[in-house]
Amino acid sequence: MSLSVPLSVLDLCPVPTGESIGEVIRRSVDLAVHAERWSFRRYWVAEHHNVPGIASAAPAVLVGQIASATSTMRVGSGGVMLPNHAPLTVAEQFGTLEAIHPGRIDLGIGRAPGTDRVTARALRRSLEGSTDGDFSHQIAELQAYFSDESEIRAIPAEGNKPELWLLGSTGYSAQLAGELGLPFSFAHHFSPANTKPALDLYRRTFRPSGVLAEPYCLISISVLCAPDAARAGWLHGSSRLSMLRLRTGRPSELPSPEEAAGYPYSAAEEAVIAELTGSHVVGDPESVAGRLEELVEVTGADEVMMTTSTFSHADRLASYELVARFAR
Repeated sequence: MSLSVPLSVLDLCPVPTGESIGEVIRRSVDLAVHAERWSFRRYWVAEHHNVPGIASAAPAVLVGQIASATSTMRVGSGGVMLPNHAPLTVAEQFGTLEAIHPGRIDLGIGRAPGTDRVTARALRRSLEGSTDGDFSHQIAELQAYFSDESEIRAIPAEGNKPELWLLGSTGYSAQLAGELGLPFSFAHHFSPANTKPALDLYRRTFRPSGVLAEPYCLISISVLCAPDAARAGWLHGSSRLSMLRLRTGRPSELPSPEEAAGYPYSAAEEAVIAELTGSHVVGDPESVAGRLEELVEVTGADEVMMTTSTFSHADRLASYELVARFAR
């Protein structure tokens, strides 16, 4: 079947047990090269800190590496957690990237810390200044640096504005994106129950801007595709156990499917996993494509961004390729 909207990639740079961080990042660059070949529209990297199973902590650095290894696909952050950074620094970093790769850089902005409170304090040096009102002011300050509206000249950013997105898993960012006339990315893989209400709110509050005449939204979805459903379910065991450990305060590197299959899950743990992974799309190409199209029809999303985590790099490549080929 043919999916009615474009496909994109969200990469958290998952760290399999025993894998070096350098190899993880090199494999993400390799995945991006393949994703471009398979006609994915954009490739975003996340910002998470103090999570052993995730190597994506420095989006601007990763975006630069991936943009340099590709030539046509849009590359960006999904996203930069703005309260962790000075808006001036973000503007200079992404203005530099846009100057090097004109017309290809996305700057996705979020307001969550992407980590625990202790690490957030280390990043920000303080937990003050992280209210919703402050976030909207940070967005305004960031946007000003890409023009001549600020008394401080962010030289790499002036005239080199990337495509700015707001990210979120609640209604706050949805409404702010609508009021600012910006494209909006919703984390369906975090908060599936809020997806439709948030997108409806975004569309109701949307005001046309110099960026967008009409609302545009994408949803990010956890997807794992394999030649058959049994294989997909087996591979998904790695994510299931990893998410259980994270939720119960025992974060780890990504376990192998064999380790996950041998884990003695209690009934309570199975219930936790069911809640955490209920929105994941896992199966063979036909069922995955059908589930994605169903989500598009229900939510009205303009684009689908897939995030896939497998222990083996070959299995991760295969998952994206299967969806790309079957959904075209």
